[in-house]
Amino acid sequence: MIIDATDMIVGRLSTYVAKQALLGEKVDIINCEKAVISGERREIIGKYKQRWNRTTIRKGPYLPRMPDRFLRRIIRGMLPHKQEKGLVAYKRILCYQGIPPEFEGKQYQKVPSAHLSERQPRNTVKISDICQELGAKI
Repeated sequence: MIIDATDMIVGRLSTYVAKQALLGEKVDIINCEKAVISGERREIIGKYKQRWNRTTIRKGPYLPRMPDRFLRRIIRGMLPHKQEKGLVAYKRILCYQGIPPEFEGKQYQKVPSAHLSERQPRNTVKISDICQELGAKI
């Protein structure tokens, strides 16, 4: 299953992907940098910057800066990743920035309940903007 994350709300997308992975489906997510988090921009970016500044080199917490790793980490929060079934499901999920050559010309799925036009939240922040604030060079 290949899912296009363009204009998808991250929380709703990640719950759908986690359920599919737990059911045994291999899930590839493309265009991760174009997914959005709903909420006020200042608060969302402030929350992640505070978490980033709290880190120490040896102890963490570690927060990924690249959009594909960032989204995969959010999806991990929806899985029982400390149990064997969660680990196996987590290995079935792959995230990509843009569209890799092996997926060009194939059918992409959209998650209708996660699409931005379905919910129409007033304030949203793209994952690429959050990652750039954390220091990613996109």
